Amino acid sequence: MSDTPAPVVLVSGQLLTDAFWAPVIAALGHRIDFTIADHTKDDTVAGMAERLLKTAPPVFDLVAHAMGGFVAFEVMHQAPERVRRLVLMSTLAPNDGPAQTERRQGYIRLVESGNFAGVVEERIPILVHPDRRSDEDLLAVVRGMALDTGAETFLRQQRAIMSRADSRPSLATIPCPTLLIWGREDGITTKAHQDEMLAAIPDVRLEIVEQCGHLLTLERPAETVLILEDWLGG
Repeated sequence: MSDTPAPVVLVSGQLLTDAFWAPVIAALGHRIDFTIADHTKDDTVAGMAERLLKTAPPVFDLVAHAMGGFVAFEVMHQAPERVRRLVLMSTLAPNDGPAQTERRQGYIRLVESGNFAGVVEERIPILVHPDRRSDEDLLAVVRGMALDTGAETFLRQQRAIMSRADSRPSLATIPCPTLLIWGREDGITTKAHQDEMLAAIPDVRLEIVEQCGHLLTLERPAETVLILEDWLGG
């Protein structure tokens, strides 16, 4: 394991804040320089990627979760030479199909009708492992991150996600070592999504976290930190 890991840029999923990365930074921040990208101000994935690149070190490791994975694909399109290693957590490469688009439009309608809290509650069952849906400490963190994100930022993130490109055609051009991390009971991304990336990215491997849903760092922090420590320090 290297004594001097590269600086790491973290980019989060929708409705998630810096709190999502707190277990990782608490465990590894003494030896790894972490920067958390701002994914709140842009309504396109390209804009989020451009903002990330403006504040990132010249060369860095990129760790991306969920919607952050869409940003990571765009970073690899705009400046692949700057990314030393890539981690894609709980994400997928295709753009939305009709069912996903309709679900997102339903979220937008709820927010525009003044029911942002309803969006958060509707999403909880697909975000966490079934056994954790009564874990009030975990749910308080999830609700708190959503409250801190707010309705207007959520709408920007929705627009960015809905307009994103299909990243599957560019997977084969990713030049750096890539790690996929996926929770076995993820309610948003599937094993088929991971297999699709495994088949297309040249230098890639998959780590599966058991008894875990979409929110890897919060549901299974110890396991997730160990996987990241091995990868980022290697």
